[in-house]
Amino acid sequence: MGMQVNTNVAANNAYRNLASTQNDLSKSLEKLSSGLRINRAADDAAGLTISEGLKSQVGGLTVASRNAQDGISVLQTAEGSLNEVQSILQRVRDLAVQAGNDSNNAESRAAIKTEVGELTKELTRIGDSTNFNGTKLLNGGAALTFQIGADGDKGSQISVNLDKANVTAIATQLTGGDLGATGTSFAIGDVSKLTTASLKFSNLKDGVTTSVATSALKDVNGATGDATYAAAFQSVEEFAGALRGDAAFAANFSVSVQTNENGTGNGIVVTALNGGAVGVTAPEGTVVGLAAGASGTALSGGLNFDTAANAQASIEEIDRQITNVSSARAELGASQNRFESVVKTLAVSKENLTAAGSRIRDTDMAEEMVKYTRANILSQAGTAMLAQANQSNSGVLQLLQ
Repeated sequence: MGMQVNTNVAANNAYRNLASTQNDLSKSLEKLSSGLRINRAADDAAGLTISEGLKSQVGGLTVASRNAQDGISVLQTAEGSLNEVQSILQRVRDLAVQAGNDSNNAESRAAIKTEVGELTKELTRIGDSTNFNGTKLLNGGAALTFQIGADGDKGSQISVNLDKANVTAIATQLTGGDLGATGTSFAIGDVSKLTTASLKFSNLKDGVTTSVATSALKDVNGATGDATYAAAFQSVEEFAGALRGDAAFAANFSVSVQTNENGTGNGIVVTALNGGAVGVTAPEGTVVGLAAGASGTALSGGLNFDTAANAQASIEEIDRQITNVSSARAELGASQNRFESVVKTLAVSKENLTAAGSRIRDTDMAEEMVKYTRANILSQAGTAMLAQANQSNSGVLQLLQ
């Protein structure tokens, strides 16, 4: 090979290798300083896609865990108030038992009635005031949904129905009297006929009547009840849920479910949000004992202690309400245990997904340090060889002397 000055092939080769080594050294420094194996999509396009998806899941699970803990707080708030409600009902029952004894004269029974009246007022206050972040929990209208997953599917949500935790209705039932402005009870005759948009509720307030016709209600499967779809609703509870989901109804009324002694829904209690009297127009056979446009049956009841017989009847009514509250507390307790299991499950999922993302995206520091050391040595060697290559053609100067 001849001696050239214009083109130094050895220097070019040394420079090319040195540039490649410097690039590797730069990447190693970046990975070692950031702790990440993937700093840009070019490092690992597929790995970046997977790790970003895992990152979204981990972030979602973190928030979902907080949501589940908030759900526990909501249930604890409701259950704590129900605990006091049950204590009040037990005290009222003790007073009813006391009133059943004819050793009490009229004044004694009147005194018992006075204390019971104050206790039922406290029940009303508890029902109206118990709330979480402004959402009332014990007025029978709370159906709450909690996002306890990172995804947008139904499996990422839990719904908690607080219909049975209706302290307002309990207080109303124990008080008795004209309750049209508080809530109107409608016994359901045939829930399968409640499928059309012909159901209409009216609200009479200060001489002004507002009528609301529900839109086509949807059943639990999302199917719309109309003339071609029979038996849309399988239970009173399901029908009440469909009413809550109707925008026109929800803007003017709230609804809770009445149950019999077996805990099965047999009617609904509709309350006008502005406190007005409630009427209903419904298809024939769906609402018991109502003519078209008639007002619903006002909630009846009330405790009476003026005789031993009435006191005993009051005991039976109080026992029913105690049973209802116990059932509601049991459901809240079961839901709370479920939320606690959700929190534990989310913690495990978050841990495993974080580990999976780490294996994809994080730098193995020991392995990368080996690469860095190798690149650093090659960089020094390459620099020295480039200097030598640049001097390799200096012998030409001797020929020119």
